[in-house]
Amino acid sequence: MQSRLRVQGHPIQPMLVTFPYGLFVCATIFDLADVVGGPVFLGEVGYWTAVAALVAAALTTIAGMVDLWDVPPDRVRRTAITFNLVNAGMAGLFLISCLVRADAPNRGAAPALLVVEVVALAIGGVGVHLGSRLMRHFESASTEAAGFDALRGVDAPTAEVVRPRP
Repeated sequence: MQSRLRVQGHPIQPMLVTFPYGLFVCATIFDLADVVGGPVFLGEVGYWTAVAALVAAALTTIAGMVDLWDVPPDRVRRTAITFNLVNAGMAGLFLISCLVRADAPNRGAAPALLVVEVVALAIGGVGVHLGSRLMRHFESASTEAAGFDALRGVDAPTAEVVRPRP
């Protein structure tokens, strides 16, 4: 099985999924700094970082849904669906946090919202585990199907060596 959305032979969703995860972690760190007494602007930075992560999560979910079209109905498909649902659950908790903070002054985080974000990151940890299982499955399937050609990578054009005549 090959992903429909690819860049130079590599599936897009595993590349995209790093953005929302990284941004959600950064948003939580900014909010933690705001809650423990850091500068006021860190709460707003955390808010907008979470908003950027939600946009990235939406794009990643779309890529994941496109890839699901080709997965046969078996255990791998259930794992892929669970992976997407876990990621959606994590994004949903951050969405709740953002909606609560949308009208707040300086969009600062509260301790209760920080707890919600930490729970969301724990759920995201389950998503990381499921995603790594999926990648191992798809990598083994692609190397078995392609043989040694998959290990060689992109072939660079070779220059023809012209030797002078004696």
